[in-house]
Amino acid sequence: MGTNGQQAPLAPAPATVVRPPLRRSSTDKMIAGVCGGLAEHTGVDSLVWRVGIVAVTLAGGAGILVYLLLWVLMPPPVRPPDQQTNPLDRLAEQAHHKVYSTGLIPPRS
Repeated sequence: MGTNGQQAPLAPAPATVVRPPLRRSSTDKMIAGVCGGLAEHTGVDSLVWRVGIVAVTLAGGAGILVYLLLWVLMPPPVRPPDQQTNPLDRLAEQAHHKVYSTGLIPPRS
């Protein structure tokens, strides 16, 4: 309470940050768009994600496994209908569909 018996006004609530959904990037990609998608979702530059993946790979090899898992588990980017996918992306999308169609992992939109 204030000095004259009135309640102090409440501070406004902080604005919530709306993040784009976690999915692979179709624009910021070197291999599959995993680091670009992580960058778009977190706001951290994709170069930082790429350096982190390389560092984890050099530190013990787990970076390759993490990258491949993210490639399969992250939803594919939204593409225009006329844009073709490369064979590796089609393979990853098929694996993504099979993993989520089992029902063991709930799909994220």
